[in-house]
Amino acid sequence: DKLKGHISSVHEGEKPFKCGICTKDFATNDNLKQHVTSVHDGKRPFKCEICTQGFTSNKDLKRHVTSVHEGKKPFKCNTCDASFAGKSDLKKHVSSVHEGNKPHKCEMCGTGFAQKDKLKKHVSLVHEGNKPHKCEICDSNFTEKGSLKKHISSIHENNKPFK
Repeated sequence: DKLKGHISSVHEGEKPFKCGICTKDFATNDNLKQHVTSVHDGKRPFKCEICTQGFTSNKDLKRHVTSVHEGKKPFKCNTCDASFAGKSDLKKHVSSVHEGNKPHKCEMCGTGFAQKDKLKKHVSLVHEGNKPHKCEICDSNFTEKGSLKKHISSIHENNKPFK
């Protein structure tokens, strides 16, 4: 039974477990439960002792420590010099960067994305005009966190990198 589940999810891409809150699908009921707990309930009980970031599973915590704090990324791309902490990250990289697979298309402008979450972010920022990063000092809003940081540095901290 485990073999059938493995073949259908891994090799045939079937994801029969649907989240009732958002549009995500999962290969296993355990993955669905983990998603609901972390994303919709905001619970991340596995804490990193180095940076205190929280994770939904011990496996994710270990991967974080190995890649972020120990700098180990054992999954190397054969085409370029990119390396990744997990095999799934490498597969996504090869598919989108080297094979050009961008199956998630924006219905409004046709732009393609390799990952569904990137499409959702695009729609929110570009087409819905959302600017989720708010300056606490002057109430300016930005689409990207980096733009907010540059704004604070140059406007409020008077750091002018270009003279």
